[in-house]
Amino acid sequence: MPILSKFLGIIIKIFVKDHPPPHFHAKYAEYKCSVNIDNGEVIAGKMPTKKKKLKNGLKRIKKNCSKIGKKHKKESLN
Repeated sequence: MPILSKFLGIIIKIFVKDHPPPHFHAKYAEYKCSVNIDNGEVIAGKMPTKKKKLKNGLKRIKKNCSKIGKKHKKESLN
């Protein structure tokens, strides 16, 4: 699984041919979760949200996921 990004101690990975819905995997210390790319929602696992830097990091991920999801939908319609 290729690493897409590392920031604030969070490692983001994605499988190219994984099961739907489109998602990425995030890992932070002992925590792991899968995040839907279309809407930024956590679909499996957990991430601690009490730490401010993680909250900010997850907000950035969700914002970027929304943009990527909208772009993907727009491109698939064309």
